[in-house]
Amino acid sequence: MGRLLGMVALGLTVAAGGIEANASVPLPVIQQASGVASLAPLLKQIAPAVVSIATKGSANSATNSSPGKGQRAQRAAGARDAAVDSAMRASGSGVVIDAGEGIILTNAHVIAGADEITVTFADGRALPAQRVGSDARTDVAVIRVEAETLPAIAVGNSDQLEVGDFVLAIGNPFLIGQTVTSGIVSALHRNKLGIEQYEDFIQTDAAIYPGNSGGALVNLRGELIGINTAFIGAGTNPGMGFAIPINMVRSIAHQISRNGDVPRGKSAIMF
Repeated sequence: MGRLLGMVALGLTVAAGGIEANASVPLPVIQQASGVASLAPLLKQIAPAVVSIATKGSANSATNSSPGKGQRAQRAAGARDAAVDSAMRASGSGVVIDAGEGIILTNAHVIAGADEITVTFADGRALPAQRVGSDARTDVAVIRVEAETLPAIAVGNSDQLEVGDFVLAIGNPFLIGQTVTSGIVSALHRNKLGIEQYEDFIQTDAAIYPGNSGGALVNLRGELIGINTAFIGAGTNPGMGFAIPINMVRSIAHQISRNGDVPRGKSAIMF
């Protein structure tokens, strides 16, 4: 277990199996075979690291709704028709950040109440996952799978983001399969939305739909800079999407890897 925790910390600090960040390297936005401007070469490298997560458990409490703001803010969690299987719901997405140890980041609400967690990869593999731990207050969770030859994504630095930066959102919306949307960073440090107890969101106009929870928000270097978690819009029309900055996720995930949760001090009660 000690080796696992060490590798988790390493995987959250050092890019594993992703695209090396180097400002001097031209962005891979040209598909050389056709000469047509495209993000396809970039996506072929990073998209396999984004997985679909399904959970099973009668106590599963994942929900599309979240408190506050007149229910306008919605977590981007998926849901399966209860008539198909009342005990199973396809909860969302996840991102592999350590290929060697099988470490996957996702949202806490994606695996809330789950007795069984199944991760499905782009190559069709469906593997059982272990819960390393989660933190409901920030909506961050860490799970792990046992497998070889896993894809992984490079971890970026969300502190370097600026409004106007181009980003891609990758996940499994509406259970139809992996989907990529694009947009820009619309705002930074969004809070007081009533989605989580601790909020410091990246706001983006890249579409984030139900089922995208736990998926990747990446920059055009192919670096993971956020974990998609919610949207505000009418029905399933995502007017604004929100992601947890990866630097925040990295700090929380490190504590989860060590303790299974995030220890916090208790406020003193004055009489």
